[in-house]
Amino acid sequence: MSQHRRLEGKILIATHNAGKLVEMRELLEPYGVTAVSAGELQLGEPEETGLTFAANAEIKARAGAEASGLPSFADDSGICVAGLDGAPGIYSARWAVDKKFDAAMARIDSELNAKGIGRDAERKGWFISALCIAWPDGHVEHFEGRIDGDLVWPPRGTAGFGYDPIFLPEGHVRTFGEMTSDEKHGLPTDGSRALSHRARAFQDLAKACLAK
Repeated sequence: MSQHRRLEGKILIATHNAGKLVEMRELLEPYGVTAVSAGELQLGEPEETGLTFAANAEIKARAGAEASGLPSFADDSGICVAGLDGAPGIYSARWAVDKKFDAAMARIDSELNAKGIGRDAERKGWFISALCIAWPDGHVEHFEGRIDGDLVWPPRGTAGFGYDPIFLPEGHVRTFGEMTSDEKHGLPTDGSRALSHRARAFQDLAKACLAK
């Protein structure tokens, strides 16, 4: 990859997802970057035709940069279930019809049960977050983070969003749905690895494009 480009000033966060917007703004705040969202600018949502998280993140970032004339920061993320051959994966949001993630989590539980992987069995999964920054001149940069863990049932906790209440990260006793925002995606000051998938991807992005 070519030399990293510094991200500064005003940028677009290419999302209409309120939960993702909150997390991204919190991550960017310490770096003095002003962020406006695609939803706030009433930009359309491009069709996500990519076959990977990275490809879909780039589609959203490029569309945002072209429409706004600003560097555009996009995330594509989802949960992958080992017992379902990695599903829902890039279709995580689409499993939540009308953004009803309770139903999407119940579908995971139901499909695992149908495969004989009951609630007492070991249910493994992982979250992936692919971040892409696209500049109006066509330059793009990619970063990716992953966190592995167990899937619990019933869901636990009301914090976070999406599939957080069923995801128990390795080495922890509380689900993402039971953690505070700082616990889940706060960036460690001692140089250690961040916890959440999005924070891990952002940690790499920050070192490359936002370092003070």
